[in-house]
Amino acid sequence: MRSLDELINQEEPGWAFVQQWIDAAKNRVEILPVDAASANDALYKTQVTTRSPMGAIVYMTGGLLIDNGWIRILGSGNAKLTRTLPDWNKGKSFTAFGQVAPFLLIADDAMGGYFILNGGGLGKDLGKVYYFSPDNLEYEPLDLTYSEFLAFCFDNNLDEFYKGYRWTNWKEDVGKLSGDETFNFYPTLWSREGKDINKVSRKTIPIEEQYQLNLTLRKQLGLDK
Repeated sequence: MRSLDELINQEEPGWAFVQQWIDAAKNRVEILPVDAASANDALYKTQVTTRSPMGAIVYMTGGLLIDNGWIRILGSGNAKLTRTLPDWNKGKSFTAFGQVAPFLLIADDAMGGYFILNGGGLGKDLGKVYYFSPDNLEYEPLDLTYSEFLAFCFDNNLDEFYKGYRWTNWKEDVGKLSGDETFNFYPTLWSREGKDINKVSRKTIPIEEQYQLNLTLRKQLGLDK
C-alpha cells in the first residue's frame, strides 16, 4: 500500500483537468463537498494517485451528481451520497484494500444501472467501462476509458442513452432520491411486461439491495457462464 504522500500529486493534479471539463459540461454536474479526513481515507484505500481523474474525484469531491442526480459518480462520500468508491467495492470486487480488483464499480444511476471499470474480470478490454444494465442484466461494453466516461456523463445526450427509460416527471422523483437509493421496477425492466416505463410501478430501495438482486437474477436466468 502506497502512502498518502506518494498518492497526492502536487505538481500535476488531475483535478485541474476535471474541473475544466465540469465547467464546460453540457449536462448539470453537482460537485459534492469533500471532507478532508474522508478524502484521505478513501484515496489511501483506493491506491490511485491524484494525477488521475479517478484519484482526483476521490480526493477532491464527495462524489458527483449528474443530470439532477440521475447518475452518481463515486468519490469519498457526502451526506447526499454516503458511499465511497473503495468502501462500496469492498466485498464486491475485492476482499481487502490493496488487492488488484477484477473490476471497480465507479458509478450508478437512478434506474438501477451500474457503471463498472474493467480490471480484467469482464473482458480483455482492460481499463474500459461497462454498463450493468437493468433492462437486460447484461454487462454492456461502452468502449470508454474512465476519462471518456466522465466526458460521456458531462456532455453526452443522456436522454438518448436512456431513451424509453425516463418516465414522466422523472426529474421530480429523482430529486427526492438519496444517492444511496435507486428505483426498483415491477414488472422488471427486462421482462416483456416491463417495457413501458410509464406503466410499471416504482419503489425506492437501497442501491445495495438492487445490486445484489441483479446478481441473483442473472444467476437464475443462466446469464453467468
